[in-house]
Amino acid sequence: MNAVFEHATVLDCTGRDPQRDARVVVEDGRIRRISASSGPAGPRDARVIDCQGRTLMPGLLDAHVHLAMIDLDSAAEAALPPAVLALRIAAVIEATLDAGFTTVRDAGGLDAGFKDAVREGLIRGPRIFISGAFISQTGGHGDHRTRTSRATFPVVPGLTSESILADGADAVRRAAREVLRRGADQVKVMASGGAASPTDELDHVQFSVPELAAAVEVAGAVGTYVLAHAYGPRAIQNCLKAGVRSIEHGNFLDEATADQMLAANDVFLVPTIITYELLSAREPGDGWTPDMARKIRQGLTGAYDSLGLAYEKGLRIASGSDVLAEMQGEKGKEIACQARVMGAMNAIIAATRTNATLMRIEKEVGTIEEGKRADLIVLDADPLEDPGIFADADHVRMVVRGGDVVKELD
Repeated sequence: MNAVFEHATVLDCTGRDPQRDARVVVEDGRIRRISASSGPAGPRDARVIDCQGRTLMPGLLDAHVHLAMIDLDSAAEAALPPAVLALRIAAVIEATLDAGFTTVRDAGGLDAGFKDAVREGLIRGPRIFISGAFISQTGGHGDHRTRTSRATFPVVPGLTSESILADGADAVRRAAREVLRRGADQVKVMASGGAASPTDELDHVQFSVPELAAAVEVAGAVGTYVLAHAYGPRAIQNCLKAGVRSIEHGNFLDEATADQMLAANDVFLVPTIITYELLSAREPGDGWTPDMARKIRQGLTGAYDSLGLAYEKGLRIASGSDVLAEMQGEKGKEIACQARVMGAMNAIIAATRTNATLMRIEKEVGTIEEGKRADLIVLDADPLEDPGIFADADHVRMVVRGGDVVKELD
């Protein structure tokens, strides 16, 4: 599509102040020119869109979604008819696009077929980078058997969330190769305990350095990287020693570990504060146990302090929501959570430019700059004044992905 966005307040997410009364020319799906609205016009066949002073900014990116997790009760989710499950996941994907997210990184559980469905135009959705099945140790965050269970770990192929249990470097190596064979864009490992797993605590250390390094080796061999669920210092330090690139959550980060992250090459922290805010307000029931609720509240106690430490140290802070089930529509609230610590501009940059760098697509998206893909959103309010507007998809008046209008101004 050729288009000209006129009279826009351009928030380009490079760190510069907004440019008022600007014109952005899009040709063949790319940003060709940025100027004052009185500057040169676009192609004769271009659609002219009068933004009327509204904010025009890059499409949002979310570095930690779980688009296939539509029920906190995993047994109930797995029992759904496949057609129902697929359609519910498709609805989540489309709603994510309508909320202004033009690129997301699924951090585990989404089948590669949904990425293909978006690419082929079968469903409307953001650009998706998938991690496939979680890789967990026995008794780790991906092992959902109860303590009393003596059953072998169930294999749940297809549309529902799945884990591969692997113990020892060779088993982890094979598991990483398997998720890549199935179409994963990057590899997800569980390096610490978690709230939803029944037999561990958040600060438990999972996987040894050699095991983590095996996953990193496999990912590196095909030009990709590893992201790791990790809460506490020991788990994060093991990840750094092994060469893990993306640390998810990090709620109990300490100063010594932050210094190690700063010294490491090409390492990102992906806070996911909003999921703890939402889940901590939830009472147990429908598959959500008292133990899970306790651990979520424990995670929330450290979330803001850890983000503040990371920001003070100058770490590369990305942005992820990690929202689940009926909370899927609240991804945009993460930006306001981070803004409480980092300020609105830095929180928005985390969800655009930094996330694009994390996903290795910074030359294509994440900022409004000439030559980049036209992934754009038009907002009806100023996000620097109120980053809370991202919580409501109605504030996102238009969404453009790769030059194509996928949500229209009404």
